[in-house]
Amino acid sequence: MPCPSADALRSSWEGVPSGAGGTAAPGGGIIGETTTKESEMDDRQLLGRIGALVEEEHALEHQATANGLDEEQQTRLQHLEVQLDQCWDLLRQRRARRDAGLDPEDAQVRPEGTVEGYLQ
Repeated sequence: MPCPSADALRSSWEGVPSGAGGTAAPGGGIIGETTTKESEMDDRQLLGRIGALVEEEHALEHQATANGLDEEQQTRLQHLEVQLDQCWDLLRQRRARRDAGLDPEDAQVRPEGTVEGYLQ
């Protein structure tokens, strides 16, 4: 599963308890939330997605060290690395936009060729 867009993250809010800052709205979103709180929710969900990808990546890396990986697992590991780079890039974009007073919801997942071409 690729790094989710802001819209995809927002759609997963359905059923969020009202203690999270507002009332869950039908079809997703939260009534009464401010852009800042919505952005923080997206960031938390994005960090959760990153955490899940990292766990899977570590499990595959451990298996690679112990028993090696078959072709499907090697492909999955490479795909995870790209997804992680895209998610981290999206999170950085969102934070930079927020810090600059811009809407973090306008951040977009960048293509593999872009995020894989960054110098580390």
